[in-house]
Amino acid sequence: MTAPTPVSGDGGAAIYARLSELGLTLPQVVPPLAAYVPAVQSGNHVYVSGQLPMVEGRLAATGKVGAEVSAEDAAVLARTCALNALAAIDALVGLGRVVKIVKITGFVASAPGFTGQPAVINGASELFGDVLGELGRHARSAVGVAELPLGAPVEVEVIAEVA
Repeated sequence: MTAPTPVSGDGGAAIYARLSELGLTLPQVVPPLAAYVPAVQSGNHVYVSGQLPMVEGRLAATGKVGAEVSAEDAAVLARTCALNALAAIDALVGLGRVVKIVKITGFVASAPGFTGQPAVINGASELFGDVLGELGRHARSAVGVAELPLGAPVEVEVIAEVA
């Protein structure tokens, strides 16, 4: 189900209402693990650093997708990454300024032979659609990798256009 498109100029009220309807709360911004910031604005774009599936300051799961972590569980973790990305955008500029999620890149720590990366990253894509409606439709890459920070199964980075 796609959320209605938020009304421009409402300060993000429609987005925050949609989060509430979905039973979601924006988490605290995940502190950086190294020498970078969670998000940076350049012109009309916000670039969100790769977000791990952190919940209340802890990694929700570890392991390779297709081995220790199922593709279905990894999709839920990708959704958590996307929610963390929204929190980073909100903290930097406010969700009411989002014009469009332009592109997401999803990284999946993949067991040998695992080729279901697109289905895993659908978790993030669907979260953006659920929360932002048409504003959440984006270009995307889903990439299998050998390892991710802290042993995370998935990581998502985001580029958003803002007003």
